[in-house]
Amino acid sequence: MLDLGYVREHLDAIEKMARDRGITLDLTKFVEIDTKRRGLIRVVEVLSATLNKESKTIGILMGGAQAMGGGPAAEVNKALVEQKKAAMKGISDDIKARRTEIAGLDEELRQFMMTMPNIPHASVPVGKSAADNVEARRWGAPPKFDFAPRPHWEVGERAGILDLPAAVKIAGARFAVYKGLGARLERAIANFFLDVHTREHGYTEILPPFIVNTASLTGVGQLPKFAADMFHLEGTDLWLTPTAEVELMSLYRDETLDADSLPIKVCAWTACFRSEAGAAGKDTRGIKRQHQFQKVELFKFTRPEKSYDELEMLVRNAAKMLERLGLHHRVVQLCTADMGFASAKTYDIEVWLPSSGEFMEISSCSNCEAFQARRSGIRFKPKGGKSEFVHTLNGSGLAVGRTWIAIVENYQQADGSIVIPEALRPYMGFERIGPNGEGKG
Repeated sequence: MLDLGYVREHLDAIEKMARDRGITLDLTKFVEIDTKRRGLIRVVEVLSATLNKESKTIGILMGGAQAMGGGPAAEVNKALVEQKKAAMKGISDDIKARRTEIAGLDEELRQFMMTMPNIPHASVPVGKSAADNVEARRWGAPPKFDFAPRPHWEVGERAGILDLPAAVKIAGARFAVYKGLGARLERAIANFFLDVHTREHGYTEILPPFIVNTASLTGVGQLPKFAADMFHLEGTDLWLTPTAEVELMSLYRDETLDADSLPIKVCAWTACFRSEAGAAGKDTRGIKRQHQFQKVELFKFTRPEKSYDELEMLVRNAAKMLERLGLHHRVVQLCTADMGFASAKTYDIEVWLPSSGEFMEISSCSNCEAFQARRSGIRFKPKGGKSEFVHTLNGSGLAVGRTWIAIVENYQQADGSIVIPEALRPYMGFERIGPNGEGKG
């Protein structure tokens, strides 16, 4: 969420943000609500001051009536007291009604602010679509084949390590069943990621719930905007998590962190669940876009002045996984129109898929600045200073299922076997998966 005062005083910047992001914001409505609300607050302040003044006057009149002990003058004072009490009740009722109206406008304003995306950082390229994203760097080169490389679903099904028909029978489309060494490969990838991030990159591993509440989703920016893309548990306040970013962010919701503890770096392996309501017809073959997938998420809580250095390190931590696996990839900076709702700056890491001859997103690394922290009430207090909102960063380190795809496609052999990258061999116990799904070497 953006700061209300900033939005009020920088409407031109907000208009530019909406234009650069390619969205429509009804700022006229915002101004109307805010102006009416502020006007009512001023009226209530005046009425409250009048009420306080009249209360003091009543006290003086009552004191005077008591001092007089009786008689016509005392009766006049008592009559004036009753008149003023009646007038005060009218003022009090007026204040109550206006405060009720203010509360309604507060909620309208809050709902409007909840739908307003983050402001892109000045270094983000302005663009209208993903075609305007900017490639930052590449690593490695595509593998060379003396045969036509097959897509991952064909390689996996031929080797007996991926069973999509069984998944349809169990749950429906866009689910996967990994079998035998295919399941072990999925597990090996996740363990490899967690081991490197915790032992070498300094992250603390978290195993959170895979079910989250509305407050957690609202704080991270998933709600209310993306409700249609998630699975809600009917009759409850609970949802299946769309990403461990939600749980990791919520570890410190409504807390003030010790400044000396920053940066806090945490990671988690979880299943993730997405209804993909807005993705009909996209990547329906194979396991690229699933209702359930596994991911290792990286998350940081940082000081504002350090957050962009921490973003670059986050991207390096995630990309290092692909380097260790020997997978050709590139890092792309997203333009204004392609960034996520909560992000101020985002890099995507994309891995090469030989079957289609194109790159596939495997990680998205973002700095959300104070946007999520403001929604979630996460601050830090410098020594001798006032508390302020932390900056939060998140990124996949990496998507496990998509890494599985990349390994199966890039390391496939003409006979249908799959070579295991050296970094994963200690976890797999084999050098390759044979064409019939057996371990070899």
